[in-house]
Amino acid sequence: MTDRTDVLVVGAGPTGLALGICLTRQGVDALVVERADALFPGSRGKGVQPRTMEVFDDLGVVEAVLGAGGPYPVGMIWQDGVRAGEHRMFDPPEEGEDSSYAEPWMVPQWRTQEILFARLTELGGRVAFGREAVGLDQDADGVTVSFADGGAIRARYAVAADGGRSAVRRALGVGMTGEPVDPAPMLVADVTIDGLDRGNWHIFPPADGSGDFLAVCPLAGTDTFQVTARFAGDTVVDVSPDAVCKVVAARSHLAAEDVTEVRWASDFRPRAALADRFRAGRVLLAGDAAHIHSPAGGQGLNTSVQDAYNLGWKLGAVLRGGAPESLVHTYEEERLPVAAEMLGLSTGVHRGEIRRGAVTRQLGLGYRDSSLTLETRAAPDGTLRAGDRAPDGEIRRASGGARRLFDVFRGPHWTLLTVGTDTPLPESPFPVVRVAEHPAYGTGVFLVRPDGYIGWAGDTAAGLDGYAGRLRLC
Repeated sequence: MTDRTDVLVVGAGPTGLALGICLTRQGVDALVVERADALFPGSRGKGVQPRTMEVFDDLGVVEAVLGAGGPYPVGMIWQDGVRAGEHRMFDPPEEGEDSSYAEPWMVPQWRTQEILFARLTELGGRVAFGREAVGLDQDADGVTVSFADGGAIRARYAVAADGGRSAVRRALGVGMTGEPVDPAPMLVADVTIDGLDRGNWHIFPPADGSGDFLAVCPLAGTDTFQVTARFAGDTVVDVSPDAVCKVVAARSHLAAEDVTEVRWASDFRPRAALADRFRAGRVLLAGDAAHIHSPAGGQGLNTSVQDAYNLGWKLGAVLRGGAPESLVHTYEEERLPVAAEMLGLSTGVHRGEIRRGAVTRQLGLGYRDSSLTLETRAAPDGTLRAGDRAPDGEIRRASGGARRLFDVFRGPHWTLLTVGTDTPLPESPFPVVRVAEHPAYGTGVFLVRPDGYIGWAGDTAAGLDGYAGRLRLC
């Protein structure tokens, strides 16, 4: 027997879970399958950028994420067991960065996944653990994925969200082009430590200039620290608990017995790689299956969640909203260039060429060159254009009080927004909001996509019906 679903998502990491939420809330029959028997247990992707916090706001998990984490601590540099100076990990927000979430937020990856899993379950979504995908066949109508347990699932679309060693990507024969970011292997571990304060990110530079540093970061919302260590040459990294304790003792003023527990440990070599394409027939690639980042700069998990956010509304519009199947083609068109840009950014941060700041917060990403973007104003006043992220802001009510634009945008629907104009509007199936002024938008009429980017912009509503008709929005 072959089970059936609309969308099969392979991988229950942040990408797969976020995509499951996006699809389930649109009424799409989606199944997330995971090779492991449980969610990933480690802290690896611990940084949530402001743009991803906005996505989490829309998906209904931002309060849980805020409650589970905290701001990044100031770095403390140690030399010979003495505090030798502070290091600021991020440049402060610049004036005009119009987001309610101005700074990166630290949440260990395992906790982010728990929150996403709980939200997916709350919405009625499903995750099947212990299902290892081993092969696939596809035709013009759908995809059949086979599993190690002998079962198979037939879906109209399948999404590979199964990580950097994606079995689905390999089955498709899609290659990845990449390069080492750093030839040195790295250790990352979640540990408990006695005798080290939790108010700083502790940095232990190598005394011999070898580059074999140690960093110990308190994980907000937990009683653990994340240990990161670099090893020169072709060292084979030992991830056993005893070895982790010895590394901490050898590179800091702490003793091995001060590390009281090692809860998770892994090794990796930082590299950057990009899949040659993000779509093969009815199979889409997302997250680490499509792009692999250095962890420096905190771009990997964030780019991955935003892949899911972009793809989710499009699959929902095609499967439940009557949109043309060509809408799915725009996923690769929009997300592959963004992933390539973020890979360059991650590599630059890793090598010390780029500071963590406005560019790493991802608020400036957009789709101006997308075939879904139409700017009809001859000379837009202000810098905001079609294809850009639609900023938040207050809407003053005539009866008093205010609400946020994001409150109107929330949900998998388009929103028609006017700013500084009372131009007539056609009858619309979308929520309509009029704002007297907003410095970021200037003046005009804006059709905001379900993922919070401006699809169409004009001085008046002339031409809006044609754009909406092309996408079968009305």
